[in-house]
Amino acid sequence: MNFKCFIGYDSKEDIAYRVCKYSLLKRSTINLKVLSLKLDELISKKLYTRNVDPLASTQFTYSRFLVPNLAGYKGWALFCDCDFIFLEDISKLIKDLDNSKAVYCVKHDYTPKEKHKMDGQKQTIYPRKNWSSFILYNCSHPSTKSLTVETVNKESGAYLHQFKWCKDNEIGSLDERWNYLEGWTSNHNKAKPFAVHFTRGGPWFSEWQDVEFANEWNNEKDEYLSRKFD
Repeated sequence: MNFKCFIGYDSKEDIAYRVCKYSLLKRSTINLKVLSLKLDELISKKLYTRNVDPLASTQFTYSRFLVPNLAGYKGWALFCDCDFIFLEDISKLIKDLDNSKAVYCVKHDYTPKEKHKMDGQKQTIYPRKNWSSFILYNCSHPSTKSLTVETVNKESGAYLHQFKWCKDNEIGSLDERWNYLEGWTSNHNKAKPFAVHFTRGGPWFSEWQDVEFANEWNNEKDEYLSRKFD
């Protein structure tokens, strides 16, 4: 049986998506089904009907909460933003999970210093920021099942991203290294990351070439491109 992984897709960051997917598959010792969350496809299937939100920083700002539906409300499924690179085997993430939890995530207490994001959009500050950038869903959990197509399309960003659709004790905590925030986590955690999140800006943008783990990302990109065109 394949473990389902959904990666947010934004047309402005196509190469980031491809490198993220490659790094995930490359290190996995279990069978994966990696799927992209492409907004145009979700719209065509009438799964996404929200109006354009000027504060939405990516094309998958809200569609990530459709993952339980897309997984048929069965089993466990992962969502992550496209600006990640995996440095560890994903099989280690899904060991010893507690079925009483609706989701697992890294519970950051994070406030970005930058006023603008990598693509120039204004940085927004809100509680539980970055919790929803890497979500392990228990898709059959009653609270997770509340994420219907209707709910995802009508509820506010705060309701969705702050996990107000489940109880606090239903939110499991992941090792911080699974959502290792570039430029922030290393200030207090010197352990090797499992998955680096280029939340400020990644090396696929010309103005973000000197970030932490840029060499690792560029090496992964070069390897992906060399194999793609073999």
